[in-house]
Amino acid sequence: MRAGDTLAPTGDALSPTVQVLVDADNVGPPRLLPLLSALHDLAPTAVLVVAGHPAALDRTPWPDGARQLPAIGWQRADLALAEAYRRDDQPLILASGDGDFALLAAGHPGPVLVISSAPSYRLTQGSTVTDPALDGPQRLREWLTAVSDG
Repeated sequence: MRAGDTLAPTGDALSPTVQVLVDADNVGPPRLLPLLSALHDLAPTAVLVVAGHPAALDRTPWPDGARQLPAIGWQRADLALAEAYRRDDQPLILASGDGDFALLAAGHPGPVLVISSAPSYRLTQGSTVTDPALDGPQRLREWLTAVSDG
């Protein structure tokens, strides 16, 4: 996925809409680029929200339609993502290893995937966890395929 690529709706009303929350301060391009590529290929209706320091946001080429929330200061990106979160039974991807999202993930009624190199133990409970930089993209793509098949 390159800057300017889009996550455009396909018009398939039966496909679940994946909600993606990215903490750009804590997850870098080696983990995010495989995620963005998989979303482009397998979940084009994904709703992508990314928060972080402006320098962190600039490290990754975000697709058109990604909602970028510049956040400077301790916990500001976490707060912005928590405010952007919507509770529904659709799939949720959290690109963050921060334990502050553990309650959000545990309470989410749909399937949850965590993208992180070192997730908090609390985030691993009840969620699928992968690190595409180390594991490769296959597990991420398999999860997206499984939740799309419903």
